[in-house]
Amino acid sequence: MTAPSSLNVFLMYFEEIITLLMVKTNRYHQDYVDGLDDGPCPEPDVTEVEIFVFLALTVQMGHCVRDKLTDYWCTLDQLYTPFYGTMMNRDRYLHILRYLHFTDNRNEPDCTEENFDRLWKIRDLFEILNHTFSKFYNPSENLAIDEVFVPFKWRVIFKE
Repeated sequence: MTAPSSLNVFLMYFEEIITLLMVKTNRYHQDYVDGLDDGPCPEPDVTEVEIFVFLALTVQMGHCVRDKLTDYWCTLDQLYTPFYGTMMNRDRYLHILRYLHFTDNRNEPDCTEENFDRLWKIRDLFEILNHTFSKFYNPSENLAIDEVFVPFKWRVIFKE
């Protein structure tokens, strides 16, 4: 048996999240377009591949920090990095960033309720991560715990 590739391991944990991002982002964009008076928007729905590329570009941006987001697609000789423009058009990246969503806003709970879920905006993501990590990650008996976690005394309002 061969060892799984890095991409396969990544997809084990995040394939469902990429689908969630695609569905909720498209829903949020459609809700926005439906609220406009001037008709449908010509932007096509975001695909799973585009979400995957969007996430890859976003991670890569942490390795090559620029002053402005649009500088990653700049064509000036001193800033030009063809990788970003080759992977995704700047306007498409900005479109996904603008409408990126983890939940359906039409299901917003009443914040005056006693059991109001403060994490409702990311609840679906949280549940997917909890399920996936418990399914694929089985820590060994001997774990090293960083001392900064042990004396934690602050209040966490969304702790379950």
